Amino acid sequence: MEKAEASGAPVITGAPGTFAWSVLAERHPALIRQVRDAFPYPPGQQRALDALQEETAHGLIQPLPPGAADGARWAAWGSGHIGRSWFEVPFLWAESYFYRRLLEAVGYFGPGAWQGVDPFAPFKRAELNGSAVEGELAALDEVARLPLAEQDHALLGAALWGNRADLGFLISAGDPGTAGTHVVADDSALFWRHLADASPATVYLVADNAGRELIPDLVLLDHLLTTGRAARAVLHVKPTPYYVSDATPADVLDCLRRMAEAPGRAAETATRLWSALTRGRLRLTAHPFSCAPLPYAAMPADLRTDLAAATVTVVKGDLNYRRLVGDNLWPATTPFATLTGYFPSPLLALRTLKCDVAVGLTPATLATLESDPTPWRTAGTHAVLHFRP
Repeated sequence: MEKAEASGAPVITGAPGTFAWSVLAERHPALIRQVRDAFPYPPGQQRALDALQEETAHGLIQPLPPGAADGARWAAWGSGHIGRSWFEVPFLWAESYFYRRLLEAVGYFGPGAWQGVDPFAPFKRAELNGSAVEGELAALDEVARLPLAEQDHALLGAALWGNRADLGFLISAGDPGTAGTHVVADDSALFWRHLADASPATVYLVADNAGRELIPDLVLLDHLLTTGRAARAVLHVKPTPYYVSDATPADVLDCLRRMAEAPGRAAETATRLWSALTRGRLRLTAHPFSCAPLPYAAMPADLRTDLAAATVTVVKGDLNYRRLVGDNLWPATTPFATLTGYFPSPLLALRTLKCDVAVGLTPATLATLESDPTPWRTAGTHAVLHFRP
């Protein structure tokens, strides 16, 4: 089903054939199998993973066990959902709770020997050490030879399309490669103008995925710092693993080390970023709200205060986009600014489309997209750059 019903109602895991249904029915079982095969988990963890797979396919949603870390919060967030079928609850909550349950099943929150062991780390590291990353790092030497305006365009574009490097998406879709890369809304000129008017700025970047996506994000922050557009930068990542490829502080360090091992511009960039971290020009932060099944409109006061200090906040990725605008079936022509007016700082959303939620399109663009058989909402081949001053 390609054409989502534009009602403004929440996306529900729903009926067979919908994108949300396919994530629960196809992607999550495949992920459980991959996680189980990636580690020599003892029998207790294996049984817990099997039980989670059976429950998500055929059972009713169970609560976290007594005494679970952040169990009280998840009980409150799951009010009205616990005890129901996984296929009749809001999609954003169901996806998020699945990952929380997966972490519980493998013993991530302990106590025990598996406490703190990222179940997705093997996938992240394999991607980071792959030939695609090697080629992308080598390309930085060519980018450095371009005029500044072309560097701006190339590095912002890399941060945008890096969002296709989503391991959860690739589990079910396959690598979309470079085919069909269509930007269907582009406010990048407004973003660069805003930075020029506000320079030197404080730029926040709310990261999404690790590996091939996080490296372009780091390179973009380095570019803004070294060209003087930004005096300071703040990188928000997840405090713990969340969705399969979500970036954590450990992933930031892995990316910096991978860049430092490469020749040329990549290693120079890693050295500058390492220095920026030690000098305080770049700050790394991880807020618990990053792992909550809630829209950003519900962000706590301390996070709101932090983000309000930004000259502009760059928000990356599909999940963050859903949390920005609400995981609802809005009419696709709904203005992005209408849905994000609550956000405490100017905002740039960089997102490749990998779910049914879409806003900020012109009527003409929407008509063109709807006349094409390509599943533009979910294939990862179309992207938006939305800016809201």
